[in-house]
Amino acid sequence: MSEAMTDIDITPSEDTATAPAAGTAPDQEAIIAAIATVYDPEIPVNIYELGLIYAIDLHDDGRVHIEMTLTAPNCPSAQELPEMVRDAVSHVPGVTQATVEIVWDPPWDMSRMSDDARLALNMF
Repeated sequence: MSEAMTDIDITPSEDTATAPAAGTAPDQEAIIAAIATVYDPEIPVNIYELGLIYAIDLHDDGRVHIEMTLTAPNCPSAQELPEMVRDAVSHVPGVTQATVEIVWDPPWDMSRMSDDARLALNMF
């Protein structure tokens, strides 16, 4: 065996080892975990726990469509939050396209918050 051949690394890269098979929808738990990294700048709770995510549609071709709302129509983060969600989800393995749609029906209210969010905000 020549010396040059001993330098070849045959270990698969992390990207290839963790990539899902073609034609498989991205993992919903991974999508939720990505969304949970997004926080409203004015509230110290992630937007998933706040109940701002209404729907997550996963498609076999890797597309992800998310319906979310905001705490109020005049929310100061109205422009940046959907973009932050799209960016977070687009980094999940298997996602080929991420779209985020803002919806207002049904309107958000505090009953949509998780118990963890209520506890963090002292809203029991």
